[in-house]
Amino acid sequence: MNKEIAKQKAKELVAQMTVEEKISQLLYTSAPIERLGIKAYNWWNEGSHGVARSGTATVFPHAIAMAATFNPKLVNKVADVISTEGRVKYNQHVKYNDFDIFKGITFWAPNINIVRDPRWGRGQETFGEDPFLTATLGEEFIKGIQGDGEFYKATACSKHYAVHSGPEKDRHGFDAIASMHDMYETYLPAFEKTVKAGVAGVMGAYNRTNGEPCCAHSYLLGEVLRKDWNFDGYVVSDCGALNDIYEFHKCASTKAEAAAISLKNTCDLNCGQIYEHLVDAYEQDLVTEEEITAAAERLYTIRYLLGEFEENRPYSDIGYDKLDCKEHRELNLKTAQESVVLLQNKSFLPLDKNTDKKIAVVGPNSMSVSALEGNYNAYASEYITVADGMRRVFNNAHITVEKGAHYCHELTNDWGGFGNLISDGVAAAEQADITVLALGLDCSIEGEDTGYDNDYTACGDKKHISLPATQQKLADAVCDVCDNVIVVLMCGSSIDVGEKVRSHAKAIIHAWYPGSLGGLSVANLIAGEFSPSGKLPVTIYNSKHNLPDFKDYDMRGRTYRYIDGDALYPFGFGLSYTSFDYSDAKLTEESDEALKISVDVENTGAMDGIDKVQVYAKYKDSRIHTPHFQLCGIKSVELKKGEKATVTVDIDRYWIKAVTEDGKRVTPDGEITLYIGNHQPDNVSNTLTGTQCLTIKLQ
Repeated sequence: MNKEIAKQKAKELVAQMTVEEKISQLLYTSAPIERLGIKAYNWWNEGSHGVARSGTATVFPHAIAMAATFNPKLVNKVADVISTEGRVKYNQHVKYNDFDIFKGITFWAPNINIVRDPRWGRGQETFGEDPFLTATLGEEFIKGIQGDGEFYKATACSKHYAVHSGPEKDRHGFDAIASMHDMYETYLPAFEKTVKAGVAGVMGAYNRTNGEPCCAHSYLLGEVLRKDWNFDGYVVSDCGALNDIYEFHKCASTKAEAAAISLKNTCDLNCGQIYEHLVDAYEQDLVTEEEITAAAERLYTIRYLLGEFEENRPYSDIGYDKLDCKEHRELNLKTAQESVVLLQNKSFLPLDKNTDKKIAVVGPNSMSVSALEGNYNAYASEYITVADGMRRVFNNAHITVEKGAHYCHELTNDWGGFGNLISDGVAAAEQADITVLALGLDCSIEGEDTGYDNDYTACGDKKHISLPATQQKLADAVCDVCDNVIVVLMCGSSIDVGEKVRSHAKAIIHAWYPGSLGGLSVANLIAGEFSPSGKLPVTIYNSKHNLPDFKDYDMRGRTYRYIDGDALYPFGFGLSYTSFDYSDAKLTEESDEALKISVDVENTGAMDGIDKVQVYAKYKDSRIHTPHFQLCGIKSVELKKGEKATVTVDIDRYWIKAVTEDGKRVTPDGEITLYIGNHQPDNVSNTLTGTQCLTIKLQ
């Protein structure tokens, strides 16, 4: 349906409603209006890596793992499957008149906030620390969710707008102070790009930004989103955020006032109950009927574009047999395998899958399902843990499994005696020829406002970037008794496993929260069933690195773009089992808006493989500080051993412009150099890979 037609239909329908009825449609639990033939609709659904919280669905790797694929086309395919399964479920829910929470097709994803700090617990929900990568993957995710048909297959929602990345403990009353330079260089670009790509919705954040609550922000919503970017979709509050305006931000003296300032600043939909007080706000002349009507019309435009009111509802022919089907499971495994990052390999991997050696799988994530799922997760029909995967792939080996430690609790036996489980884990490792040490976290430790606070975590944020003490003890002890240790790290963030483990381990793998088949992807990597191609979407810091204050939103000292000192493992880094040679990089097209470059890539190793071509810009400007490097182009290329291909990469000049103190993007007045390779052009990456990036001078 043409959007203008949908707008007109929405206008005509809303015009038949009373003021009270219009207000009832501005809550996420939109009430039925039987006299107009309108059924109830619950707007709240989640789909960041699978249709969440509503029965069986494909559980894909979490967003941070998808980011590690550096593969926009793959992310698009994943999102397309999520919306397909969303329609499967929606069709059944409509059939059985089930309009409860998590039953709709308005997904509140993707989370396109920037991971400015490795301690933030919600980094797992994002596409990492880089604005370009986040924007690029966000655009493809949105296109996959919404489809390209006459009607939306489902709708996406870019969140959380804006300048939001912890601390979780303070988010309901915190004021994130950001300069205009940082706003427009780091925090806003992904929102701008996804809005211009056609995202249906935008969700406001809990916090204030520069003094104003994000869900009632006159500048961010009124000026930037609606006027500068011409956004005509719907804005929804984060859940409970409008109550925060009254209760914690103290920016309104009553709930009616909180509702009024939110509506006036074009927050259309309330996830929460504050908009129940719009009746009072209207009666007190704090809002007008025209403002209420405008919000309702925007919401009904979306519902018309989803085809809710069509006699023959679109996508109603997608049957239940498409749910968690063979094709979706195959894509799930492929995504998991492309997301795994090989951080270290002392010529030890891959192992012979036919080995009959003794293999111990030890650690709190050896048998963990929650570490496969991450958060905001679906419920899979089958889970393959790391231990399960090792048994399936290495079926001639003698495999033993021990938990060895809790995630971060020291005492795990309420009856006294054992202080922890380490002795069991060490015993398994000592008798083994090889130990797979499955370490990390799950969403009970890092995540969204967990309310849980101990020496390691503060409401879902990490207090430091080392392993929890009990896991470090286990890891160190295992390294003392087993020569051949493979570390598998499963978490949504940057964690340093410690110098002793790093120096001893034969290999280190970062598997993120890899989805329901994640254990199989890890075992396949260890066995060399594929050559790893994942790249880090975040910087992994040494635990001794001096991080800025968590509450400071200034970007200086943060991420690969402004890091002080060296990374342990840099953004964009990841090893392979094969090798790729880059040559003949050249500029092939150039305009005021875009560039096109080409580079020859040859698989010079012994395995077929996938490589992730990365283009970084380094630009200088006398008016402002600029990043060390800025990612500005990516391309996935699959090559058989010995095969060579010419790869073209499109580059938007947006990403190679300097951002002034007042937030304007300008052509740099100094040199611009492009670096082309399969990693960032920093010294640590050059040393770890033994290769240098090619260069193109633009000016």
